Order: sequence, then structure tokens, then C-alpha cells
Amino acid sequence: MQAERQLGLKDVVELNPNYHFRWEEPQQAHVLLYPEGIVKLNQTAAAILEACTGAASIAEGAAELARRYRKPDLDAEVLKFLEVAHAKGWIRIKS
Repeated sequence: MQAERQLGLKDVVELNPNYHFRWEEPQQAHVLLYPEGIVKLNQTAAAILEACTGAASIAEGAAELARRYRKPDLDAEVLKFLEVAHAKGWIRIKS
């Protein structure tokens, strides 16, 4: 799936309703479930999706992650992952 446009830090994104984000005990990982299968996420991907989908802007989610992990300026890394997730159809820009 191709993204309509490139994401920006001011954008607010949400999970695509076709995907369900949750902890999967047998996998010992967060996953995205969808009708055709499952995507096993690493800890970083799960943390970004948790912090950046929903009410906060991408910039606010990235700032939360920077505070949580005591790393300066994660904007570029977070935006890069979210652009891939957007292109794959996992997330969409909230309207």
C-alpha cells in the first residue's frame, strides 16, 4: 500500500482499523493482527506505535519517547519508522 503523502511531525496518526495492536503472549511480543496474518513487532516499533498513535501528534509522541528513554531528539528516527508503517498501511493520518 502506498502512502498518500509524506508524514510530518505535526500530523496525528492512528492505527488503520484493519489492524489490531496488542501483546501476544505466545509470541512474547507486541503484534499487529490483521485479517491476512500477523506482524511481530520489536520493542522499538511497539513503543513508537504506542506513543504516536491516537491523540498526540508525532512530535509529542517522539518527545515522550525521548523522555522515557533519555535520548535527545528522536524526531527523525520516529518519523522514519512511521513513514514505513504508513506506506505499509498499518497507520493512517487521523482526520
